[in-house]
Amino acid sequence: MNEKLTNSLFLLRISVALVLIMWTVDKFVNPGHAAAVFENFYFLPGMGGTILMAIAVIESVLILLFLVGRFKNITYLAILIIHAISTLTSLSKYLNPYEGYNLMFFAAWPMLAACYTLYVLRDQDTKLNF
Repeated sequence: MNEKLTNSLFLLRISVALVLIMWTVDKFVNPGHAAAVFENFYFLPGMGGTILMAIAVIESVLILLFLVGRFKNITYLAILIIHAISTLTSLSKYLNPYEGYNLMFFAAWPMLAACYTLYVLRDQDTKLNF
């Protein structure tokens, strides 16, 4: 197997997992912010602490499995879908890129491409899989 490819896919997997871990930790340490995100971007108002904690625990398990390269057909696809939804629900931010911090939302697109790349090349992503 091409070592450059396996190293690149490994680095993509680690970096995508890092971002997702930070979003998940936010649900644990700042549930008010997480609830506001669900309300403003996913149109799900009133997300209580218990529901957010359950989502955070499920996300944590999914991200851990993704990070160690387990159940790739499921975990890599789930990560791709979750991030695609997250990226697409921010449409209003892309339409006003220079308003507030909206320009930062554009970083979601290369990450979405990374998620897609990892999914389609999942069989070649073999470095440090457990």
